[in-house]
Amino acid sequence: MSTQHLDAGPSASQDTINTAVAEPGPGPFSYSDLARLDEALTMSSRETGLRFTLYVGDLGSDTRGTAEGLHARAGGDTSIGVLVALSPGQRVVEIVTGSAAARRLPDRACALAVLAMTNRLGSGDLTGAIVNGLRQMSDAAGHPHHREDNVPRGIATSH
Repeated sequence: MSTQHLDAGPSASQDTINTAVAEPGPGPFSYSDLARLDEALTMSSRETGLRFTLYVGDLGSDTRGTAEGLHARAGGDTSIGVLVALSPGQRVVEIVTGSAAARRLPDRACALAVLAMTNRLGSGDLTGAIVNGLRQMSDAAGHPHHREDNVPRGIATSH
């Protein structure tokens, strides 16, 4: 996905959030914000079977390269990973998807999520923007497909 430039609020310090939230330090997020972000990341991951992660901070001069590097170092199965990298000071958001995640979350869906985030960022609501973007991507990705879902309801199967 290409770089998206935003009308972001004030510059933020560097924070990386997975589904477990660390103690907040000086930065853009309160305890309440961190709880909302943790819940949104957890729900997005549970609902889709994808692994959503968040990075907020400076992305350097090569924003896309930095975001791709963060995604590669996120640990676990990066093929199902979705990284939202947001640099409010640079007014840039990058969404990086792993190979399996990209099949369920194409560039167009990511671009629409960025657009939804931009509206909230314009009003200075960093946490709301991230939560909104995660919800948008979760809706677009849908639920993971299971083998049992391919069997019509009401038909018994033998093992």
